[in-house]
Amino acid sequence: MPERNRRTVRDLRRGNRSGLLRHLYFEGPLSRQELSQDTGLSPASVSNVVGELVEAGIVVEAGAVESDGGRPRILLKVDPGRAHLVGVDVGETRVRVELFDLGLTELARADHPLPPGDYAVEPIVGHILAGLDAVVADSGVDPATIIGVGVGVPGTVEQGPEVLVHGQTIGWDAVPLERLLAQGTQLPLFIDNGATTLGQAELWFGAGRGARNAVVALVGSGVGASIVTDGAPYRGASSSAGEWGHTVVQVGGRACRCGAAGCLEAYVGAEGVIERYGKVTAPDEETALAVLIKAADTSREARAVLDETALYLGAGIGDLINLFNPERIILGGWAGLMLGARLLPQIREAAASYALRHPFAQATIDLCRLGPDAVAMGAATLPLAHFFECGGLENGGLETRGTGAGGSRASRGSRAGGPEPGDPARNGAPKASTSPRGRPAEAAAGRP
Repeated sequence: MPERNRRTVRDLRRGNRSGLLRHLYFEGPLSRQELSQDTGLSPASVSNVVGELVEAGIVVEAGAVESDGGRPRILLKVDPGRAHLVGVDVGETRVRVELFDLGLTELARADHPLPPGDYAVEPIVGHILAGLDAVVADSGVDPATIIGVGVGVPGTVEQGPEVLVHGQTIGWDAVPLERLLAQGTQLPLFIDNGATTLGQAELWFGAGRGARNAVVALVGSGVGASIVTDGAPYRGASSSAGEWGHTVVQVGGRACRCGAAGCLEAYVGAEGVIERYGKVTAPDEETALAVLIKAADTSREARAVLDETALYLGAGIGDLINLFNPERIILGGWAGLMLGARLLPQIREAAASYALRHPFAQATIDLCRLGPDAVAMGAATLPLAHFFECGGLENGGLETRGTGAGGSRASRGSRAGGPEPGDPARNGAPKASTSPRGRPAEAAAGRP
């Protein structure tokens, strides 16, 4: 007979605190009365939970509003300055590290360009750790208030006893990225696919907000997708779902970096688009794509390449509609936004011709709202989701007012909390003291 799932009083309190904190974060400022009505918690429970969060400095007063015949109602909100988050985008042209407050306002940024085609693991780990030091120094925040570091990477993130990254297009095979980073920081680590992190950010704060079934498509140097079904990311049997760029659109077609031929990425990824035109000399892909798009105003050849790209993108989106029946398709990534700004009507038209009529009629196709560099913000939502899960306190939250991000880590198998929950890999290392990377000061001093 299966063992009953027994919940303790502490579990119930943490669940109440988690639900209230999430709701207040996304819908606040709200009064205690509104929190009770919205969450279904009793006024007494709301009072207790709010008291804990106020004592920890996570929730603060945000003014007052008139009530019906009584005293003004005090409004509450989550204090964005109470804690901080780091998001890392391991892209194919650079490593970007950004530090945010709890409200996802960027406070500092560090970029480390990568040599073309060079994705050696050791330098990338060094760039991440150096970037972490840089953003902490530039922002002046207390490292003890950093509740976690989220990392978005290309490829598949295998979540098991040891977190491994498989990036076929960048030559990574079972790279123990979590362990390598943990040698340089004691801050909690949350690692996930870059497209998945972008998807979570867009569903929480951008064009996907309110959607329960959506696909967020990332088009940059590479191509991927975050598939959200019933409000949660769809990962598949081994966390490799969403490799949209490696669906075949032309049997025996152009060679793809993954080793196959005819992949969508070979036709709509920035590298593939630029190579098909072949008449651009530029220092980087972003500049080259901008030159190509501008050339299409006067060049028939450039215009033909863009028309073909719109057709392939539309066909790929039509496949997504037929396979997943989303209510929303959101096109993002730096190249996706550059192409979409000019080609979105053509892309929609092509998608209509390749998708089944009924599911296409139920779906919208729009551009991401968070900009071309939203993967780092998306990565920062990974520790934020865990912060919600623990209700802002205990095991990854904040203990009391004036203390840092203390407490032991949650178990690796727990779900990330939030409106659209993710399931990022987590580092079990204890949280940090006073050095920028969360290492004890004496250990930091001894590290070269």
